[in-house]
Amino acid sequence: MRSTDYEQLENDAVSICQKLIQIPSVNFGEGNGNEKEIAIFVSNFLTECGIENQIIDSAPNRSNVIARIKGVDSSRSGLVLHGHLDTVPATVEDWKHDPWSGQIIDGEIWGRGAVDMKDMDAMILAVVADWQRTGFIPPRDIVLAFFADEEAGSLFGSRWLVENRSELFENCSEAISEVGGFSATLPNGKRFYLIENAEKGFHWMRLISEGTAGHGSMINLENAITALSESVARIGTYEWPIRQTKTVNFFLSKVAEACNLQYDPDHPENIVAQLGSMARMIGATTRNTANPTMLESGYKANVIPQTATATIDGRFLPGHEVEFMSTMHALLNEGVRIETIATDSALEFPFEGKLVDAMCAAIVSEDPEGIPVPYCMSGGTDNKALAILGITGFGFAPLKLPPDLDFMSLFHGINERVPVSSLKFGVRVLDKFLQNC
Repeated sequence: MRSTDYEQLENDAVSICQKLIQIPSVNFGEGNGNEKEIAIFVSNFLTECGIENQIIDSAPNRSNVIARIKGVDSSRSGLVLHGHLDTVPATVEDWKHDPWSGQIIDGEIWGRGAVDMKDMDAMILAVVADWQRTGFIPPRDIVLAFFADEEAGSLFGSRWLVENRSELFENCSEAISEVGGFSATLPNGKRFYLIENAEKGFHWMRLISEGTAGHGSMINLENAITALSESVARIGTYEWPIRQTKTVNFFLSKVAEACNLQYDPDHPENIVAQLGSMARMIGATTRNTANPTMLESGYKANVIPQTATATIDGRFLPGHEVEFMSTMHALLNEGVRIETIATDSALEFPFEGKLVDAMCAAIVSEDPEGIPVPYCMSGGTDNKALAILGITGFGFAPLKLPPDLDFMSLFHGINERVPVSSLKFGVRVLDKFLQNC
């Protein structure tokens, strides 16, 4: 294991994270996004470090950055180390502090993207810059990939590159990215580190209801809004049944064991409750879900419109996509149809092997009392696109979090921020992991 100046590595990660947040890279969806400026920053940073790279545009201003760092043994399969450059929008008036400031306030870096996922982008850049500075060569090839459009289905990012530039990932078998490796403190003080090896699939859909247009003063039994509203209400209030998957069952059984509780897979609520603020996300991985997110219809108070639409964010567990779609169709009124906006598969990979061992060892090296465990993520990552190429992907953006931080609420929420101490812990862990991957 190489020696390094961790103080400089830590400070670099913090500084880079601030700079990335200060470059707005908002993705509004439906093709409306712009990663060009932040891609140029990342590309220039890598170039200044002596790392050859390229900016690849999938459409105007939809920019991705790719680089390959040669390892000691290039005959081994490579590792894709990836992050996304885009963020969801932020309304300045809603925030306690400016979401584009990157300010450090009370020991936390504030801003949109602080945890999703410019913190991990910063850790990656800090680590590879340190490699160049110290002359370190990783044990195998590392493909650095900074993707566009992750927040809107990856059509202009990882998915486009997989479909059009798959040679960039040649001879890569594994990948590491976001939403994993973070800590969750149980009521008894035991600290789990959740490594993501499974993801729910998603089906974003538009419900379309077509009726008979007419005057608002007259009786109309073919009102598109009425039919749609009834469907939306049934979907929004439907209680999806518990469904068991290998990863979720293993994870919850480990929580139960740590808390000296009995675990009933058919009734996991008491175990999920031990996870505090994480319970909302983990609870969503015990079943399929579908949430109405948008409604649109009409143009005048006294006109019954012919068409009404609603948007649904559907998520399904590995192995349960057919059941999910069957249930969705059953919940619709007659005359309401589904139009797919975007969809992608669920993932579940074995929590075993040298890569997993390296992740666990890196965490324990920095937190000897930490307990690494696999978990299923309720959302999705760019690992879905890479899986098309046969690449096994994990979520490993390590952070040691304060026990009272409601971490999951920060993803896409207001007042997004990441503790400086967590980021410094994370970059040390990431560096140690990559030395032994």
